[in-house]
Amino acid sequence: MEMQKELRAFLNAEGRLTAWPAKRKKKLAALFFLAEKFEAGRTYTEKEVNALLNAWHTYGDPATLRRELYDNGFLDRARDGSAYRLADKQPTPEELGLEQRCPCARSG
Repeated sequence: MEMQKELRAFLNAEGRLTAWPAKRKKKLAALFFLAEKFEAGRTYTEKEVNALLNAWHTYGDPATLRRELYDNGFLDRARDGSAYRLADKQPTPEELGLEQRCPCARSG
């Protein structure tokens, strides 16, 4: 699944998310897109996570994005929420219920 292609309608000219998608498939594509912005092995404060997320979206809701990244297994956090890290094992599209379609398959 090409995440960038799935998000085309939700990205502005600078490559920032302009809205949170309503459909699950596009939401998950947005999470894969955002997770790519984090450095593996680095620990982030909540403030740093918010700043990073704010750099990649235009609608001012880093709390929802942070929560979605955590709830879907992209980020790990300290029990008290004071520290975040990119999860060591990132979910795959298949694990999240997104099926890879063969490019040779025809929709009918």
